[in-house]
Amino acid sequence: MPYIPFTDEQKVVANSVDLEYFLRSRGERLEKVGRQYKLIYTDGSGRHDSITMYGNTWYDHKNQVGGGAIKFMQYFYGMNFTDAVQELLGYTVTPLARSIPETAPEPKKEFKLPPKNKTMNRVYAYLIKQRYIAPEVLSHFAKEGKIYEDSEHHNAVFVGLDENRVPRQAHKRSTNSFGKTFRITVEGSDTDYSFAHYGTSGRLYVFEAPVDMLSYITLHPDNWQEHSYIAMNGVYESAVMKALEAHENLQHIVICTDNDEGGIDAYDRLNDLLQERGYTNVTRLYPTYKDFNEDLKAKNGQSPIIAVPHERKQTFYGNVDNLGYYPCRPDKLTSQLRAAFKNGQYRYLAEYALAGSAFFMRVKDESRAHSALKAKMRKEYRAYCDKGKLEVKRKELSSKLKEVLNDLKQPARTYEQSIAMAKRLYEFADCAVRVETEAELNNGPAEEMTEDEEQDEEAELSPLPTLS
Repeated sequence: MPYIPFTDEQKVVANSVDLEYFLRSRGERLEKVGRQYKLIYTDGSGRHDSITMYGNTWYDHKNQVGGGAIKFMQYFYGMNFTDAVQELLGYTVTPLARSIPETAPEPKKEFKLPPKNKTMNRVYAYLIKQRYIAPEVLSHFAKEGKIYEDSEHHNAVFVGLDENRVPRQAHKRSTNSFGKTFRITVEGSDTDYSFAHYGTSGRLYVFEAPVDMLSYITLHPDNWQEHSYIAMNGVYESAVMKALEAHENLQHIVICTDNDEGGIDAYDRLNDLLQERGYTNVTRLYPTYKDFNEDLKAKNGQSPIIAVPHERKQTFYGNVDNLGYYPCRPDKLTSQLRAAFKNGQYRYLAEYALAGSAFFMRVKDESRAHSALKAKMRKEYRAYCDKGKLEVKRKELSSKLKEVLNDLKQPARTYEQSIAMAKRLYEFADCAVRVETEAELNNGPAEEMTEDEEQDEEAELSPLPTLS
């Protein structure tokens, strides 16, 4: 496919397409879950429903990856950047050319709480003796009907109530000491609600799971009922947003997710969502070990599971930190970028591009600007949006390279055009570091440009004039 130089506006429009409406137009099956939609599909490994979407954003809870509309097309359909943007723009510009198939939505299953057991002996034994939850904390939630034992399998049931204290959601967890742990959200649950406690202060503590929440309260019992706490049950950020809408006094959000890759990604994802909705007073509270129950176990003399560093994030940070600064030579920039890409030298590629970005910023101290761009790259990085396959990332890098080289043909620029060029080079450098990171995580060798790719670029490029 020939290279198409999309404008910034076109890319913004493509990335803003409503995915629910778009996917239905392609005949995909979706189910409404609260204010979000689940994508239901099958492949060789079975039926899947781990991808949720809201507006133009999506997230695969199983693989911990998400992003905007363009990235979805690359991730789910395996498209390159150009094909993804074209597909989305074609839909956006001429929506009437596509007809939405009339498919009857599946009826929503009625929500029913699992039947209660006459006692809570197994739940109390499990949460107190194995998880070390304080008896008085457990009794408080049990009296409110938010924790009980189901009669069929003796699971612990954690209940989410609405503003009228009506049960709307329930999460079951096995209480067995051995074997596989069982966790499931009861069918028909409204995921806008979750296991929670609401106090009078303006502070809301957010946890991944009910046991983490109960553990933190056990570790910090002083006046705990004054504050608010909520458990997302792993994936339901919508419950946090609903809680904030329903309780206007909540202004300070403390995210207490696990100290591992999933928990760190969950923090970044939720923090981004909160910032977009105007909640700026957000802080992060790390457990010492993997999660707050492991901290509680350690306090009671048990061996805890240690915290796990985020390998992807740390690798990306290391690659950014290792980027050296060499003053940009604009007359050599085209040949440097092409050679580095052809040889799979992603670090050199990022260094050339970032130096070029500092040059086109038209500042007095390019070295200082280069350092600021590296800091920006670290700050803006979101590992949860960066888990696509190496092949797809490299195709995106190739597409961005063609955009950059095409723009570098321009012999003269206004100040605004120069700043736009600086931005494009920065984004290209960021993409190069992501490819380098993915290659390292996959232990893959650098890939040279194929003969076809090289010929495509030769056909599109002309020598770059020297910039003064």
